[in-house]
Amino acid sequence: MAPWDPGGLKGKGKAKAIVRLLRLEHTLFSLPFAYAGAAVAYPESLGDPRILVLIALAVLGLRSAGMAYNNIADLDIDKLNPRTNRRPLVTGSVTIREAWLIVVIGSILYYASAAMLNWYALLLSPLLWIAAITYPHAKRLHWLPHLHLGLVLGLVVFGGAIAAYGGQASSLADALSRVPWEYVAAVTFWVAGFDVYYAIMDLDFDRKHGLGSVPAILGINAALKISLAFHALFLVLLATSIPIRGLDGPALVGLVLAVILVVYQHALVRRDLDFIPKAFNVNLALGVIISMSIILDVLLYT
Repeated sequence: MAPWDPGGLKGKGKAKAIVRLLRLEHTLFSLPFAYAGAAVAYPESLGDPRILVLIALAVLGLRSAGMAYNNIADLDIDKLNPRTNRRPLVTGSVTIREAWLIVVIGSILYYASAAMLNWYALLLSPLLWIAAITYPHAKRLHWLPHLHLGLVLGLVVFGGAIAAYGGQASSLADALSRVPWEYVAAVTFWVAGFDVYYAIMDLDFDRKHGLGSVPAILGINAALKISLAFHALFLVLLATSIPIRGLDGPALVGLVLAVILVVYQHALVRRDLDFIPKAFNVNLALGVIISMSIILDVLLYT
């Protein structure tokens, strides 16, 4: 299997190195889920530019802080792993001091945005921050870091819902009741599913260095089955959310496309493990389809 690392640095320049360190495409990947959570929890928020901008800034701050810290925490193993030893912090294109500065600035931006949104967004903001910051340590503690990563993105849906509805909520219980928990769970299992087969690329390295992952502990065949099981749960949750939320045509179309893309990526991986990068990248489109179908449904039928 050829080594592939979407976080590897190609080319020179400080700006390019920082962009690669932060994987800014992750922010673009995460943001629609925040807006989907906002749309379901409080549809009126989609017409409020202030809320939409603050949600975007919060996601940008959280993802930047999380990605920078992830690179700091993983520096020791990234240096040793042939697949990841071209990352900006490893090559010195970005210094440790600069990475820590990004963690601080990103965290300030995140908490400031939450504070400007509403009281409940600020009150609950540490939950998302802790989940993002602790993720790189999960593989050192147990063999299911995939679910931890999934929860990090699933909580973006949660954060979007609280950001949108928190200002209208009469209590914390009221705010939490408007969170589309089935979407939080669906996104969690979806991300965990593709992260399980992604981890196959590091199977030998993880075993050698005592790092936890499903492939390292249970092997490739079991990993592929568990990945598929996680994605089956994702599709079931996505399907049940449609009647629960009273959604219509766009959400149904999104579900059909999600089924097709899930089947396609698993067919790729089972055909040849060298197709893991291609299968992994399918999820970039799948994420946009899921979130935008929900948002469009809310806009058209609410």
